[in-house]
Formats: sequence, C-alpha cells, structure tokens
Amino acid sequence: MDNHLIAANAKALYDDLQWFSEILQLRIRQYFEQAHTFVAEEPPPPPGVKDSVYSQIVSHYNMSVQERLVLLLALCPHIQPQLLDVFFVKNSTYDRGFTEFGGIKGNQHGGFLPTGETAAFLLAANDLQQRFQLLQLFSPGHFFARHNMLKLVSAHVDEPSLSGGLQISSEYLSFFTHGTAYQPHYSTQFPAKQIRTDLDWKDLVLDQHIMAEVEEIRTWIEHGPTLMKEWQMENRIKPGYRALFYGPPGTGKSFTACLLGKTFQLDVYRIDLSMVVSKYIGETEKNLAGVFDQAANKNWILFFDEADALFGKRSATNSSHDRYANQEVAYLLQRIEDFPGLVVLATNLKANIDEAFGRRFQSMIYFPVPGPAQRQRIWQQSFPSQVQLDANVSLEDIAKKYELAGGAIINVVQYSCLAALSKNSKTIALKDILTGIRKEFNKEGKTLNF
Repeated sequence: MDNHLIAANAKALYDDLQWFSEILQLRIRQYFEQAHTFVAEEPPPPPGVKDSVYSQIVSHYNMSVQERLVLLLALCPHIQPQLLDVFFVKNSTYDRGFTEFGGIKGNQHGGFLPTGETAAFLLAANDLQQRFQLLQLFSPGHFFARHNMLKLVSAHVDEPSLSGGLQISSEYLSFFTHGTAYQPHYSTQFPAKQIRTDLDWKDLVLDQHIMAEVEEIRTWIEHGPTLMKEWQMENRIKPGYRALFYGPPGTGKSFTACLLGKTFQLDVYRIDLSMVVSKYIGETEKNLAGVFDQAANKNWILFFDEADALFGKRSATNSSHDRYANQEVAYLLQRIEDFPGLVVLATNLKANIDEAFGRRFQSMIYFPVPGPAQRQRIWQQSFPSQVQLDANVSLEDIAKKYELAGGAIINVVQYSCLAALSKNSKTIALKDILTGIRKEFNKEGKTLNF
C-alpha cells in the first residue's frame, strides 16, 4: 500500500469536501429562506494535490461544478458521512423527512445515503430546467456511466429514476482513497476468482502450430488498442477478443490464460459457473452481469472453464423453460460481444458449444493430449531439482507407454514426491510413479495393469 498516494488523496479530498460542505450549508439556508442564488455561482477550489489520483481524474475529465458536486455527494457516505446529517431534519408539517432531500435507509449504515433526488436538491432545488440538465449526468453516454464511475441504483424499475441510490463504484472508491485498483473479493455478488501462475512460457509444452495460434492472442493484447483507436477500426469490428480453448482436461487451457495475463500484467478471473448458473428465471443473467459490469473498464481476462455449462447449444423451444434458457444464451452472447477485453471459453468438447458463439470467436485452439516427446519433456521439467530418480526409472519409456495430459503428470509427480518424503528419502521410486499413474487412470474409469 502506497502511503504517499493515500496522503495525497486525503489532502485533495479534504479540501474539496470543505468546499462541498459550504455549498451544502448554503443550499440548505437558501432553501429554507427561499432565496434564489444558484449553487453553480460558487467556484470550486482548483485541483490542488497533483499526486492525488482524485485530483488527476477531476482534471482529466475537466469536471464541471455540477459533476464535481455529484461525485463528492456519492463519496460522502464512504469518507465523511456526517456531512450529510443535515438531511435528517424533519418536515414538521408532515412529521417526516423532506421529499426533496431524497435519501434511502441503509441496512447497517446509520448515516444518510443520498439518491438522485439529493443531487437534484443540491444542484437544482426547484429549478426544473436545471433538474432536467442534471439527468444528463446519469445518462449512458456520460463518462460517469461509460467509465463505471458512479450510477443511480434503483430497487424498483417503476419508480422515478432519481429515487435510485447514488452509488460510486468500488473501482473508483479504491482509486480515490488508496490510489490503487480495486480487487473484488470472491462472493455471490462477484462469482469469480483471480488465478495466477509462477511458471513461464518455457513451462508450457505445446506443439509449434498451437503456440503460433496462441501468439495471435498475444498480438491482439499488445496491438489491439492501436488497431481500434489509431487505425480507426472501432466502428468496423466488435470490441474485445474472444477465444475458445478446447481439449481434454489438464492440457494447458487454464495455464495458457494465466500466462497471457502474467505476460501483459492483466488480472485473470476464472468465473465460478456453479455460482452463476441458476434454475431461477433471470438469475443467471443477473449473476453474470455483476461480473461483466465490474470488468467492463478494467484490463481483465475473463476465463470461463467448462463453458459448455453456460454457453451450450440452445434447445428447441418446447416449453417456457427452454425459451428462458435460450434467452439466457442470447443474453450471454451479447455481453461477450460487447466486452472490450479478452474472453476465453474453455471446454472439453468443442461440439457442446452453441454455434452462435462459435461464429464469433477470433481464435479456436485445440489443446490435445501431448505426444510421447512432449510428455517426456513435461516429466523431465516437473520433478523438483532436490530429488533424484531411481536407477530403474526411464522417463522416456514412461512417456511412451502412458498417455497422460500435463495436469495428470503433475499429479503423479506430486504423489511420488510425497511418497519419497514419507520415507525420508530424496529418491523417486518407479513403484510410486506407477502407483500415481494408476490413480490417474482410475479417475477416468480406466483399469491399468502392470
């Protein structure tokens, strides 16, 4: 954690919140005294702390007074909630809060949670023209929405839009406070886990032609922004890149996705399909939307393992359940097409993936079970340097005789190393290797006799 960035953000936000507090008190006083001075006439302080991420973002977007006030209003509950306590004043006529102050009640938060109505009161009061102009700040085309900075969250779609809660995104809240990117935690709201690897490309054993196909993805990650922006292809082709990795388990699909992320310093998130797919209508789309919404403006790689569970073939619409299932697939297809980053779908069987998805992949890469020469290389580089092989162990013979994927070979190496440690030995015995191989074959329902 960078303490310098935290200090810079704290100083910049303290100055702006002082200004915000003065504006808020002025607006309250004007309201109750029925004055007609517009808040917009009060100049904001210039962005003062150059090292502050908050100041840099305010300057980058050249934020207007209105935009800056709305941003600070959304930040208040997180950093200085007491500034909004003034809105708790009661309307004595009706023995309740003032409608025009807006606000919603939190489940645990004891302070005032602002809504769009709160922003309207702060910026427009009873001026309808200013109120209508305020609505533009929450339109899809505004940078608040485009860059997932803040939004109005409405619990009921049939209620007025400004009654929705004013919510700053976790991403920008992290930027404005810690100065670093937000790392979401695995939960029902974010059913994805970050995956990493400490290995490198030299540890990935694939045929040369397969590596050439992977290289195409590396080229897109490196040069995609130039293609879209400088070469002005963004109006001709869909954003992002979609790849399908298919083949037996343990052949390097997840590993390749991790290496792509490591090479280009991109976070790789594996979607937990068990928490995404729901039997209840609309829940699958809702669960997946949470992932795509958080990933939309970040340099993430989204990895869907066993993707046929989510992107499988659509069925004939013989029932309402079939119709909703097909709608889910159509929805997912649209979200993937609109995602500006890299999406990797992995499956054991390519034939299980809906053809509508297949036509939209830029890459479809087959990861086969490695051949004897490749298996020998995997065996050789998988054993730790601290051990030695028994004299009767021939990795060349083992690689020729037993057809195993890379993941299965790693499992055998782990088993045989633990067997050696249990004997207080650093020598790997052939018997333990063969026992580990038998265990892997048994997992696939195969019987192996030596």
